[in-house]
Amino acid sequence: MPAQASPLTETFEAGSKGSYASGQEQLPSGTWLLDDALIGTSEQDHKRGDKALRLRGKGRAQMRFDLGSGAGRVRVFNASYGRDGSVRWQLWLSTDRGRTWQPAGTEVKVEGTGITTDVAVNRPGPLRLEIRKVDGGDDRLNIDDFTVEPYRGGSAPSVATTPSSSAQPSRTPAAAPAPNRSGSTGTTRRDDPLTLGNPSGATSNPTASPNNYLMQKSQFVLSYSRDRGIPNWVMWHLSKGWMGSAPRQDDFRPDPALPRGWYQVTPRSYSGSGFDRGHNCPSADRSYDLDDNSATFLMTNMIPQAPMNNQRTWNSLEEYSRDLVKAGREVYVIMGSYGKGGTGTNGPATTLDQGRVTVPKRVWKVLVVLPEGDNDLQRVASGQARLVAIDTPNDNSVDPDWSRYRVSVDAIENATGLDLLSKLPTEVQERLEAQVDNGPIR
Repeated sequence: MPAQASPLTETFEAGSKGSYASGQEQLPSGTWLLDDALIGTSEQDHKRGDKALRLRGKGRAQMRFDLGSGAGRVRVFNASYGRDGSVRWQLWLSTDRGRTWQPAGTEVKVEGTGITTDVAVNRPGPLRLEIRKVDGGDDRLNIDDFTVEPYRGGSAPSVATTPSSSAQPSRTPAAAPAPNRSGSTGTTRRDDPLTLGNPSGATSNPTASPNNYLMQKSQFVLSYSRDRGIPNWVMWHLSKGWMGSAPRQDDFRPDPALPRGWYQVTPRSYSGSGFDRGHNCPSADRSYDLDDNSATFLMTNMIPQAPMNNQRTWNSLEEYSRDLVKAGREVYVIMGSYGKGGTGTNGPATTLDQGRVTVPKRVWKVLVVLPEGDNDLQRVASGQARLVAIDTPNDNSVDPDWSRYRVSVDAIENATGLDLLSKLPTEVQERLEAQVDNGPIR
């Protein structure tokens, strides 16, 4: 078979896939299958031009075409996305048109703004290559300038890496990561949702706290119950810094961050149940970019919610909170559920998925509303915040008007056993949490 005349290079600049959903993308090098992967254009994508491949979870980018003369050395620029931690990936190959695959090199670990990695494949063709993110974690991987040199026989070390500064000159300078908006001032601020406290004292020790397991995402924080298969509570901060134009992803999926051996609730767990996969942290509260929005579709952020509760009452309250932000406010939101047994489209139910997912009896939310600003805990303590607490039945007969379900924070704490504003001084909690909001509702 004749030797390949020149290297094959894929820069991903011609790609336009903006969703993690599995699909094929036609690129100048050929057709690629991108699964849990997209073509990223964010400021936080570490790239050599305007675009780069971005993979999450156990994402993969697979050639759907053959390299007729095989592959010698493969050179690839790789980095962890934005400020994410270390990620691991590996190159795989197939010699039977994608029916079976085998490793083409050892795993590569990368962290930071990027390195160039050489993998010596040294195999005659025809063959196909696949990039696999193998760690399965929440941190994301950027891949760019994927170059396959012709196979010329011989052998070489399997993997070598060089700092990105010693790589071949890039087409344009790599984009700098977006500034960390956490703790910043103005409309771009993103504050720690735990500023007001950890309502249940949740810990990240799965053995000690399997039903009060703390999970801290970039987008929200939650306490998860292994035995109930739903969160006890979810907390998030809402400001203009979280809102943008990213489309709704609808990529409901299990949460890979759950401890090994725990049951993974899936979208199928809710199928045919008569209950919605009800978000705690809403999709529209995280529209700054695709990854923010996608995180809200993890099943650890869902509860079985009566459709009329979710689509009317809850939706109305969520829209109201975003309207407050548009009007110059920032909001700390705590949402949870308690009890067992709700009524959905198919009638009453106590559990789904053969008892693995509890249907809650009540659904509640607390909004702590402040003008945009700094020193939020001190401002709440000094009386500058408005507290809105509601507690609704989880059934289809619920009234669309959320204001009819306003209660005190004390009432929710008495029902759940939580301490919702635990970082406030005790005397401030006693004063604020006894009040029932009577402010405007639109």
